[in-house]
Amino acid sequence: MSSGFPFFKGHGTENDFVVLPDREGLLHGELSPKLVRQLCDRRAGIGADGVLRAVHTDGIWFMDYRNSDGSISEMCGNGIRVFVQYLIEHEGMGGHHLIPVMTRDGVKTVTVEDDHSLTADLGRPEVFGETKVSANGHTWSALHVSMGNPHAVAFVDSLDEPGHLLDAPEHDDAVYPEGVNVEFVVRRGEGHIAMRVHERGSGETRSCGTGAGAAMVATELADGMPYRPEGYLVDVPGGTLTVRREGEHILLNGPAVLVAEGIWVARR
Repeated sequence: MSSGFPFFKGHGTENDFVVLPDREGLLHGELSPKLVRQLCDRRAGIGADGVLRAVHTDGIWFMDYRNSDGSISEMCGNGIRVFVQYLIEHEGMGGHHLIPVMTRDGVKTVTVEDDHSLTADLGRPEVFGETKVSANGHTWSALHVSMGNPHAVAFVDSLDEPGHLLDAPEHDDAVYPEGVNVEFVVRRGEGHIAMRVHERGSGETRSCGTGAGAAMVATELADGMPYRPEGYLVDVPGGTLTVRREGEHILLNGPAVLVAEGIWVARR
């Protein structure tokens, strides 16, 4: 039996993560894909959609985000809120209203609204045109949107259409050589949409923050770019997120909570 290390468990609209404190960046080395898979295993591990390693470097906290299969991702909208909630509760950031976080997509700023409501500035989206995705015997046109990580947003008549989503939807490998997050979206009224998502490296999840941003961008374009100061409500299986624009940036608001902590001891 090897020595253990501390962990925290948290979620944002039930998109859940294991947080690994590693201030000096020395505890976990390069954070092996094998360890990430062990931690995220819902039967033999802690269980999560991904791992957030908290490293402090050059005067800023870095969110080292890994999908549950051990692969690296550039950004995570729900994850960054959980990450900041950890900083607030355990790294002395509770007195800060604006908290910058370094990600693989650059520095993102998170605004603390109240104890568990946080707004993450996801930055500027990029729209690259139409593509196609397929699942459950259906094929849909989808919009290729980058939120720092890749998305394909497809409008469907019913959220049941894509089926179980146990497997990744088929997509154009030439467009998405490293995989893609696929959002299936329905309208629920003016300024109100709902979605399901299959995330690359994690499977279907209960929520995706950057995916909610991509879904809003696609809805804006489909509706002729209406400006809604209050933004859009985005229902996900794990709750509801609010997404709005501020200039060219996309702001994502939602809850983030830490629900457990402990010591992980790997057993052979």
